[in-house]
Amino acid sequence: MALITTGKKLIQDLETHRALGAYVPLEGGFEGRYRRRIRAAGYESLSLSARGLGDLSSYLMGIHGVRPPHLGKKSTGAGAAVGYRYFIPPIVSYNLENLSPQHRGLLLWILEGNILTNEEIEYLTRLPEIEPRVKVVLELGGDRYFRWMPLKQASLSA
Repeated sequence: MALITTGKKLIQDLETHRALGAYVPLEGGFEGRYRRRIRAAGYESLSLSARGLGDLSSYLMGIHGVRPPHLGKKSTGAGAAVGYRYFIPPIVSYNLENLSPQHRGLLLWILEGNILTNEEIEYLTRLPEIEPRVKVVLELGGDRYFRWMPLKQASLSA
């Protein structure tokens, strides 16, 4: 692999397949370079960790409730003492609404994708079909060099 890469092949594959599974070196660094190249190509980049996402469709595309850790604080009233539920906007929809006109789309770069189930990976494969301005890169594990494949192909091989 070249010491300095342009990222053109990754950007072409991302625009063709719209969802990619990536294997990155564990020491890091390469994903930052590729994300910088993708941002330079006109995409807004959003990095998430797969841990704690919960229901992907609700978290990414719908309004959903979260309960922060209550840290000993109890709810008022007669309900369960589990703390208050706060509703937050959908991550993808909110970022797409606030996307500037000069951006070509939104890139979701999801770390630690190896913990996701096959159904969740399938949803991430279909997400660019639901919203065409969204592209997905899912880190599926480590490797000696940075490589990627279409997420459909990666989910079949898993």
